[in-house]
Amino acid sequence: MIEELNAIVGKDHVLSGDDVERWKGDWLGQYFADPIAVVRPASTQEVSAIVKLGNATKTPIVPVSGNTGLAGGVSGKGQIMVSMERMNTIHEVRKASRIAIVDAGVVISDIHAAADEHGLVFPLTFGARETALIGGSMSTNAGGSNVVRYGNTRDLVLGLEAVLPTGEIVDLMSELRKDNSGYNLKHLIVGAEGTLGLITKAVLKLSPKPLAYATAMVAVPSIADSLELLNKLQDATGGAVEAFEYMPRVYIEHHLSVDDTAREPFDAPHDVNIMVEIGTTVAEDAAPDALGEIPFVAKFENILANLFETGEVLDAVVAQNEAQRKAMWSRREAAGVIINHPQLVNHDIAVPLEKVATFLEIMGKRLQEIDPGATEMVVSHLGDGNIHYAVWGKSQDPDTPDAITEAVEELTKQLGGSFSAEHGIGVGKLKSMKRRKDPVAIAAMKAIKAALDPNNIMNPGKVLPE
Repeated sequence: MIEELNAIVGKDHVLSGDDVERWKGDWLGQYFADPIAVVRPASTQEVSAIVKLGNATKTPIVPVSGNTGLAGGVSGKGQIMVSMERMNTIHEVRKASRIAIVDAGVVISDIHAAADEHGLVFPLTFGARETALIGGSMSTNAGGSNVVRYGNTRDLVLGLEAVLPTGEIVDLMSELRKDNSGYNLKHLIVGAEGTLGLITKAVLKLSPKPLAYATAMVAVPSIADSLELLNKLQDATGGAVEAFEYMPRVYIEHHLSVDDTAREPFDAPHDVNIMVEIGTTVAEDAAPDALGEIPFVAKFENILANLFETGEVLDAVVAQNEAQRKAMWSRREAAGVIINHPQLVNHDIAVPLEKVATFLEIMGKRLQEIDPGATEMVVSHLGDGNIHYAVWGKSQDPDTPDAITEAVEELTKQLGGSFSAEHGIGVGKLKSMKRRKDPVAIAAMKAIKAALDPNNIMNPGKVLPE
């Protein structure tokens, strides 16, 4: 096997033994891999040859990107791991049509920089953007902090190229906004976590870069009040809210304890802390006036001031420069470090916007019944109803984590939500899929998987429960 892989990509790009150490574990240290080899192709044709070899020998193929996933999507043993890191070319950025054509191995932050050079923005953003690759983000249909305005990864992909489980290359590199020619295979492959093929290239949708941002930390009396704040900001700005992120007091306190550079968001502590950012592409709103004030930011400050007078806002701090804006974002993007814990029970759920407060109220009480003394470490993309409900367990009973998860799932289902919002299924949520996903839907997914991957070589054991 190693010799045949050497012949495909060259000896220097087939790694085994100690050389695969950095691919053996995920960044939370919860899921592990033990591959035959890590192979680093440089072209779609090489990927195709690798997959054909895997299919012929019935050897599992597991694509790996930045390895920043949270659901064990690249874990396993005895597989060929295909790293996309050498396929890292940004082929083209077209300003007029607002698209970028990129390889699957391009780092998210590099796409940000390339778009920025043309006065555009690729709006997918999250804490791991400096290491996460676009192929992995597509495979998991990643969300991030700007979903409220721009949508998930699937909404940002116009076309793609992929290698199917047979090794055949499917060319779906459409640049069209409209294409109604049969089944949407692009949408099927995006979010499939590598189980239906290996993404090699993409056409991405770019947006105009805001000429000015207004960013603030805002304290409100309750989470229910935060929804009113979101709606009023959307109405007043024509839907310009880019991020609307909730951080409770316990999150703020832990951030202060793990980061020496962290500062309190307000002079006095508050229970419900929201980071909100809005952006404008209207030139007259972004141009400083005679006093040096930016009209867009001044309008934002006036909205908050009026809400403060009515008691709908308890406190607000608006960033006055880029350093202050980055500090606010840093507080939110530290979530990956903040939530990690030896007894972490991690959940990534979504509920309707008006049900977020209900979920947190009911689940907070239920958690203490199941595991007295356990700590909720919550952070939420509140603008789209996505709650990262992390629990630091207290009980040593090995059945307690499952009991917590079942309670989270049951309440989520009652509220019309989903047990998986943006992190994917991997192996971490296979039990959840079996318990909560409609069995007819699972049967349909299995039929698709069997049709495209009859030898079950593409990332087997992920997404679909036995």
